[in-house]
Order: sequence, then structure tokens, then C-alpha cells
Amino acid sequence: MAWSGSLKSLLTVFVFTILAVCSVDSYLCTVQQCEDASCPGSTSSCTASKGCFNQMQQFDTPSTFTDRIFKNKGCVGESNTCNDESFSATLGDQRRFIFENRCCTSEQCNKDDITVSQEPAEANGVQCVAFYSDLGTLHMPTIRKCTGAEKKCVMAIGTVKGSSNPFSIVMAGMGCATESSCNLNVTVLDSINIHTVCLSNFPVFLPGSSVPDSTGLRPTSISTVPFLIILLLLKILF
Repeated sequence: MAWSGSLKSLLTVFVFTILAVCSVDSYLCTVQQCEDASCPGSTSSCTASKGCFNQMQQFDTPSTFTDRIFKNKGCVGESNTCNDESFSATLGDQRRFIFENRCCTSEQCNKDDITVSQEPAEANGVQCVAFYSDLGTLHMPTIRKCTGAEKKCVMAIGTVKGSSNPFSIVMAGMGCATESSCNLNVTVLDSINIHTVCLSNFPVFLPGSSVPDSTGLRPTSISTVPFLIILLLLKILF
């Protein structure tokens, strides 16, 4: 009987030890998805064991009527991972896109909205061709003095989400960007696939210039940039 009692005690200790090791802490995450600067105040919750995510995408334009913001919060699924990610790009015609994704592992840690600082005023010494075109607009390129952490010259093209046709273009642009903006292939604003390429040197001079650049190449007229953007991106990305 004593031996049987000892076995039962050992079995009990073993079971409780396994349960303690296998148990995983869980906590609540805020759930919210909206596409407006004034998102609804009410939110729901989900139970997470791997973490919460908090994502904000902001597209600033010259007019508040065309500005867009996309917020997405929730739980990280068991089969998924969450990665902190941040990038921004300022294209021509005062178009600026900011993307922030943050991960956390505590109770309601994604409750507060992500806030981003305004574009810094200090130039960083980098100059890039700036251009933007979408379905309804076509703007001539300019030369932009980059600011803050946007120290790369980027070329970007946006295609319809879910489309396999490389010619389903909805926007194209050039400008200044953070290094994390280089070589992206992501879906933004829940509707556009963005593809980017950063260039270390893209010789462009103002119209009328005929002096070869440091590479010995004849300068490219700035008026040809819109066509070069699309041709180069289609060649590189597709």
C-alpha cells in the first residue's frame, strides 16, 4: 500500500509539472480596423498567446480630402509571426507615405494609436528626382532635397491588389525614402501592391543641360523621367 501511495504521489507531481510547463500565458489584444482618420471609438478584443500587433499606414497629399489613413490592430495567429517594421517615402507632388507595424506582448499593449512625427525640416544633403502619377494625374518631375532619415532615392510603382498583370498600374513615383523602403513588395491601404527599387545614382539634369555627368553618360532630360520610371520598374520588378 505504501508503494502504491508513493506511485500515486509521483504521478500527481508529474502531471502538475507537465501542466505548468505546457501552460502558456494569454492576454487580451485590442482589435480594430478602419480606413479613416477618425476611427470609431468602440473596439473589440481577442485573446493572444503569441503577441499583439499595431499597424498604421498614412498617405499624406496636398489636400485633406485625398489624405488616407489605415489602422489595423489585433492578435498574432499561432501560425504567424509579427515583425516590427517602419518605412517612409516622400514622392513628387507632396505625396508622403508612412508605414508602421509594431509588436508587443502584454495586456492591451496595442490599445493606443501609433503617432508619427511630422516631416523634419532639416535637409540631409541627398537630392532625388521627385515625381508622382496616378490614374487621374500626371505631374512633371522636380528635384527634391531629402530630409531626416529619408536618405535613399526610390522608384515606386503600385498595381492593383491581387492582379497578376504587371500593367495594372495605379500609381508610379520617385522621391526620397528611408533605407527600409528599398526593395519592398507589400500591400498597402488594403488595395495596392507596392514595388520599390532604390537607386544610388540616377543622372538627371535640368532641361537644356548637355554636359555629361561623372559617369560619362549624357544627361537625361527631366521631362523623360515619367516614362523611364515605368519602363525601368517593369523591367526590374517583373
